[in-house]
Amino acid sequence: MSTLMEMPEVVECSIDGCGYNHEHGCHAGAVTIAGHTGDASCATFIPLSHKGGLEKVIAHVGACQREECVHNDHLECNATAVRVGPGPEDPTHPDCLTFQEG
Repeated sequence: MSTLMEMPEVVECSIDGCGYNHEHGCHAGAVTIAGHTGDASCATFIPLSHKGGLEKVIAHVGACQREECVHNDHLECNATAVRVGPGPEDPTHPDCLTFQEG
């Protein structure tokens, strides 16, 4: 199991409506990538205008439930970094843009 500092950072979040998004940086302690087959959504998304999270923390990927992603290793992400942004089906819903089905 990796330590938090070894897990990939969420280097960008372009979902402005999330309470953890501060100027396109995710300030949740960690995010969970969930969804269904073919989709990798950010399950940590909270649609609030009030900002939350930790002021000096950039989120890491705490868990990845998308077993079919090439970056998934025992439900942990081994990508170098992760980007979160609008999903192709619903631009208001955040997806892991680093997701690659494999």
